[in-house]
Amino acid sequence: MNYDEAIEIAEGIYWVGFYDQVANFHCNPYLIVDGDEAVLIDPGSAPHFPIVARKVISLIDPKKISTIIVSHQDPDLAGSLPVFEDLINNPELKIATFERVSFLILHYGVRSPFYFFEKNNNRLKLKSGRELVFQPTPYLHTPGAFATYDTKSKIFFSGDLFGAFSDDWDLFAKANYHDQMSLFHKPYMPSREIMKLVLEKIEQYDIEMIASQHGSIIKKEQVKPAIDFLKGLECGTYLKLL
Repeated sequence: MNYDEAIEIAEGIYWVGFYDQVANFHCNPYLIVDGDEAVLIDPGSAPHFPIVARKVISLIDPKKISTIIVSHQDPDLAGSLPVFEDLINNPELKIATFERVSFLILHYGVRSPFYFFEKNNNRLKLKSGRELVFQPTPYLHTPGAFATYDTKSKIFFSGDLFGAFSDDWDLFAKANYHDQMSLFHKPYMPSREIMKLVLEKIEQYDIEMIASQHGSIIKKEQVKPAIDFLKGLECGTYLKLL
C-alpha cells in the first residue's frame, strides 16, 4: 500500500493522511468526493498540511470543497484550518462542528462561517441529496466531540473513538488492534460509563466501516468486536493516576 498517495477506502472516499514512520500516533484526515462537491473531515495539523494538501489536490480542485467537518478542536486535526481556507478559496466554504467546539476553533484564526449541526437536525445534506448524520460523543474526549455517519457509504467517521497508539501502524486494523485501542482509550476517555452510553448509540447504526481520526480503519467484520471491547474497558476515572 502506497501511503505517499491518497488511498480510496470506499467509492469516492479517500484517506489523505500522513504516514509518520517514527510516531506511534497517527492522524487520519478523510475526503468525501460527491460529484462536483467534496467534504474534508478533520484536515490535520499545520505541519501535516503540505502532505494532506498535495493528496487533496491530486484528487480534486480544492474549490470543490464546500464543507470542512471538525470533530473537535485539538491542533492535531484542526491546526491546518486557516491554510486550508486559503487553499480552498471557496466563498461558500463552511466549517461544520458543534457550537461548543467553535469557541475554541476561532482561536486558530478561521474566517469561514460555522454550520452548527445541532441547529440543523444533526444533519448536513449535500447537493446530490446525500446526507451526513452527526452523532454527539460528549466528553470522548472533549465536551463538544462528535462523529459523522455517511448514509451512502455507511462509513462511521468516529473522531477520537476507536483510535489507537501503534508502533506497527497500518491503515487497516490488524489482529492486535484491541490492545492498541486500549493504550489510547484508557488515559484519554473519562469513564467507562460515559463511553458505554455513546457506544450504545453507535451500535444502532448500520456500519460498513469505522474510520477513526487516530489509529486504523476498522472493517465491517471487526466493528461489533471493537464496540464490545470498548464497552468493557476500564478507563479514565478508574485508573489510579493520582
